[in-house]
Amino acid sequence: MKNADNQINENKATVLTPDELLAHWQGHRALTRRVIEIFPEDKFFNYNIGGMRTFAEMTMELIGIAAPGMKEIVVGNTEKLREDFDHGGKKSAILKLWDQSTEDINNYWKQLEAKDFSKQIKLFGEYEGTVISSILYFIDNEIHHRGQGYVYLRSLNIEPPFFWER
Repeated sequence: MKNADNQINENKATVLTPDELLAHWQGHRALTRRVIEIFPEDKFFNYNIGGMRTFAEMTMELIGIAAPGMKEIVVGNTEKLREDFDHGGKKSAILKLWDQSTEDINNYWKQLEAKDFSKQIKLFGEYEGTVISSILYFIDNEIHHRGQGYVYLRSLNIEPPFFWER
């Protein structure tokens, strides 16, 4: 990239625009949503392997991190990480929370500026890094837990969605 004096600044090369990064993330979120949808209702809340949490518990963690993390990045108010939400034992309630979280992410994203990505933060009062490292963690963590969901689905003889169909 060139700066105002037409000098090349190799430390500021852009790989993705903020909008491309959001589209990438939301592609992952759409895929995770499809995994939640195809999970049998009873197994979603009660099935685990090898001491791992249920997929419902993992999903609530993802809900507790993504939109609240984006809110903290944009607004600046630190709140304690919360991973338990009232769902009444219904997968449909978790899907509704997931969809609201997706909408909230989009709304907070609009308030980010390119200069914000390198800002140092401490999310949930515990996790230090930059805005971009935090967002990449949100994405990586979701991929990790979705992978666990794939293992559960396969062990239940259910074909998960193709991971590349984002």
